[in-house]
Amino acid sequence: MRPVPVLVLALSAAALALTSGATAATATPGSRVHVITAKSGLTIYRPDLAPPGSRAHVFGLTSKAFGTSTAVLVTGLLPNRQYGAHAHTKPCGATGDLAGPHYQNVEDPVKPSVDPAYANPRNEIWLDLTTDATGRGAAVSKVDWTFTDRRAGSIVIHETHTHTDPGHAGTAGARLACVTVGF
Repeated sequence: MRPVPVLVLALSAAALALTSGATAATATPGSRVHVITAKSGLTIYRPDLAPPGSRAHVFGLTSKAFGTSTAVLVTGLLPNRQYGAHAHTKPCGATGDLAGPHYQNVEDPVKPSVDPAYANPRNEIWLDLTTDATGRGAAVSKVDWTFTDRRAGSIVIHETHTHTDPGHAGTAGARLACVTVGF
């Protein structure tokens, strides 16, 4: 088994333990842990690159004690292909644009955000992945911050891995599919 799915399973086990009343060993006394889970068929925008029937499983833990960890496991995508994936500000909609821009902890005052000072994996949740021969892929993101009254609403799967160069930072091509997540 590849290492990333092991992390996905570890996060889901931690989520199960936390929701059943167990205490996380890494949490400090009095810290509040928020568990994020979603399992769903994807809302498909580009069936040529994200076939109907594709699914996503999202797991996450967020706490002031350790920040936010998010994992995604996808199935049914095209085999042996790179995809970008990011947390977006709104839930999925009839079109990919309705999911809004990437969620940023510190918002870029310029829209669209392509400045690497804002569009980067420390300020956003990036979950770029590469599928295996069966169309499965997984990724994990760890950031030092937690959500406040502003929360992300979805994970959007994009056409390519995420660019990091100035003027293109944070871009990853077309929006192919989406899963609504209750961050």
